[in-house]
Amino acid sequence: MTPPTVRPGIEDRLSRMIRLPTVSAEISERGPAPFEDFVSLLAELYPLTHERLRLERHTDLGLLFHWAGRGPASDGPVVLMAHYDVVPVDESDGWTHPPFDGAIAGGRVWGRGALDDKGPLIVVIEAVENLLADGFEPARDVYLSFGGNEETYGHAAQRIAAVLQERGIVPWLVVDEGGAVVDAPLPFVPGRAAMIGVGEKGVMTVRLSARGDGGHASAPPSLTAVRRIARAVDRLGPRTFRPRASTAILRMLSRLADQTPGSARHLLRLLGSAPLLTAQVFAALGGEPAALVRTTVAPTMQSGGTAANVLPSQASATVNLRIALGETTQQTVLRVRRRIRDPLVRVEVVEASEPSPESSTDNAQFALLAEALAVSHPGVPAVPYVMMAATDSRHFHRFAPAVYRFAPLDMSNAQRASIHGVDENVEIAALERGERFHRALLERLG
Repeated sequence: MTPPTVRPGIEDRLSRMIRLPTVSAEISERGPAPFEDFVSLLAELYPLTHERLRLERHTDLGLLFHWAGRGPASDGPVVLMAHYDVVPVDESDGWTHPPFDGAIAGGRVWGRGALDDKGPLIVVIEAVENLLADGFEPARDVYLSFGGNEETYGHAAQRIAAVLQERGIVPWLVVDEGGAVVDAPLPFVPGRAAMIGVGEKGVMTVRLSARGDGGHASAPPSLTAVRRIARAVDRLGPRTFRPRASTAILRMLSRLADQTPGSARHLLRLLGSAPLLTAQVFAALGGEPAALVRTTVAPTMQSGGTAANVLPSQASATVNLRIALGETTQQTVLRVRRRIRDPLVRVEVVEASEPSPESSTDNAQFALLAEALAVSHPGVPAVPYVMMAATDSRHFHRFAPAVYRFAPLDMSNAQRASIHGVDENVEIAALERGERFHRALLERLG
């Protein structure tokens, strides 16, 4: 049963969502009003969803909708996830359209959250509203899990996951943000592919600190606190962690080989069967390919000192690490300490989460994603990969067997770069295809 095409005006609804500055990192300054206004806006725009699905609030920012299916609850539900908070905007950046205006221009919707993650959220709830209007009843229970603080760790989603686990509910399938429909998924691979994250890297934030003798800057010692921290950061270079090709990367290469013509096909097949070679090749490519095969280290903040002519008595740096699949947080912090090789530099783990396990590509859940893609994006293959950023779904993979990270939106390289950057935008046609994907997914649950 396929209802008529998506209701006209999805771009207007997304525009209204973008106009609400739900910046979770600034909630103490802005207050909770934008977040409550967003919840009210959902109720206004999607009346059938609010009338026929049960809504629970978990923490101040977590929304959990329950849509009862016609099958037994023991079958396990589908959980469709998204978040409605966004990252801050640097006011000095030059946006083509103001970031919280929700401008509609050139066949696109512009603004902070268009891709991360109000665009992926709206295509989920649009599909549900349209199916309800058609009288559709899903074969399984469906939960919509929308968090309002994913960008600041995601305690709302963490609580929602805990509630389901406490109730003995084990999701059959979880789909959250992550990959997208992209052009040229690798530098030497032409064509389009739907990159579906079958696992995600762990996250660790480490604070390095050191103390030293303060005093006048005219007679500095050979190793001040600032120099000690600078040396420690310098020792944590790109080669801190050895590259390794996970099973997900090898599966990705094998899938991409099927659609790649010429000699590149043979290269992909070779790489897909040679993990050591693949790790070295990807590491040499740098950028995203390198991040797929190794734990990355990114110094993000440094501090120390009170005046230009005073030696600081202490200095610190914050380092963000994304931990490769197959490694652990404990191994990671031990490696950091060994690389720094300085007992006077204190290494403090501020926060850490383990890498996820890999979800299968040889199961009914992944096949369902591919079937829905065949409806929304005909001819575009479903390709597994490793999600390098963190998502709210990391709170589910500890007890749910099939967790995938995929936003069914077409994204160019420029659009992907605009996430957390400047001129974030999404094509209206991509929103319509995204709604079609979720509608097809829910229709095919049986």
